[in-house]
Amino acid sequence: MRSAYSVETVRTAERELMARLPEGALMQRAVAGLAATCADLLGRVYGSRVVLLVGSGDNGGDTLYAGARLARRGAGVTAVLLAPERTHTGGLAALRRAGGRTVAPSTADELIERADLVLDGIVGIGGKGGLRPDAVPLAVAAERSRAVVVAVDLPSGVDVDTGEVHGTAVRADLTVTFGTHKPGLLIDPAREYAGSVRLVDIGLELPAEAESEALQHADVARLLPRPAVESDKYRRGVVGIAAGSARYPGAAVLAVAGALRGGAGAVRYVGPAADAVIARFPETLVSDQGPRRAGRVQAWVVGPGAGDDAGTVAEVLAADVPVLIDADGLRLAEVGAVRGRGAPTLMTPHAGEAAALLGVAREEVEGARLAAVRELAGRYGATVLLKGSTTLVAGAGGRGVVRVNATGTGWLATAGSGDVLSGLSGSLLAAGLSAVDAGSVGAYLHGLAGRIAADGAPVGAHDVAEAVVRAWRDVVS
Repeated sequence: MRSAYSVETVRTAERELMARLPEGALMQRAVAGLAATCADLLGRVYGSRVVLLVGSGDNGGDTLYAGARLARRGAGVTAVLLAPERTHTGGLAALRRAGGRTVAPSTADELIERADLVLDGIVGIGGKGGLRPDAVPLAVAAERSRAVVVAVDLPSGVDVDTGEVHGTAVRADLTVTFGTHKPGLLIDPAREYAGSVRLVDIGLELPAEAESEALQHADVARLLPRPAVESDKYRRGVVGIAAGSARYPGAAVLAVAGALRGGAGAVRYVGPAADAVIARFPETLVSDQGPRRAGRVQAWVVGPGAGDDAGTVAEVLAADVPVLIDADGLRLAEVGAVRGRGAPTLMTPHAGEAAALLGVAREEVEGARLAAVRELAGRYGATVLLKGSTTLVAGAGGRGVVRVNATGTGWLATAGSGDVLSGLSGSLLAAGLSAVDAGSVGAYLHGLAGRIAADGAPVGAHDVAEAVVRAWRDVVS
């Protein structure tokens, strides 16, 4: 599990650890890891050109001390000081002793253009808002250069607690973060600015529950349902799919395709696309009696391609089993009906659907994904899976840890891909996973399947569904 903690939590842990260590020892732990990473990136340190973008405070100090270590190994190191009167005294002295030099921001463009490595130490985790105007040209120059850009703890200009980005921020190729991941390094749009992330362990003691977390292969493998020796199709769980319409029969087919690969023992289909479903998947149990009379299920998926069939959505919401609501079902589900349910509910909007439910512009959701998913989960009293470049899963009520998934690929932005995810996650619900686990495991497998199916080329949703089995095997092998 990759866990991320807020600034407040990290600061508290740092203070507690510093009280037990000699003065400056914690910073030097961080600096050692940072300098070693930079040296690895450079390959040949001697003769390389390194530019430090240095703000005030400890983040600037980390950058200066790391620069000093590189200078002692023969690198030509120049520090651009944005706040000379507030520059970390010890770090600056160390850099100068090692042979490094300092310049003003006004003379930095050419240095950055010719650099092999740029270290971003403008703003630390205590910074709020975007970059100050005097730092913006440096961020622009670093992005324009051919240098490797390494962010110290986080890219300057991003909100480390929320993943939001207001204005210009440094775009890093690699972020070296200390002690623990921070939410903004996992959540878009800030995640995009962080590049690859490398964690340097500095010995922090952190709470058991993080602010956000990202599942890894081992976590997903542990959560996946496995049939026992005595299992039959009903013990493994039956998922009901209420989807499709005369206009969108394919949505039903794709939701069933995902459901058949999600671990449940059987799939029941209810809706007007029965002929299309049976033609493609003859193992599906089909009913024309509506959800209430379809037979026993352990979970329902409702909404993909449903058009304006509000009656079916209402009927499914009245069931006393877990329900996944997607696509048209999100628009047709009444807030009161969702909040009043006794069984778990999992809602799976993309940014546009979330924006419509919240009554805001899509750009607001995309720019503040963490806030949006928490607000939706609180408003509906449901678990919410917000789809996107990083998929977020917030538990019912919007409180507690938020799961983050980034296994996907841009090729998943194709018609019907979300229907496959709905069926897959609904099947996991029927197999006994909680709403949070079903959503986050489903998103993980779906994203991995997208990568496997695409392999760098366009794919259709049916290709993604077929690749889920390979993704599952990859996780458990």
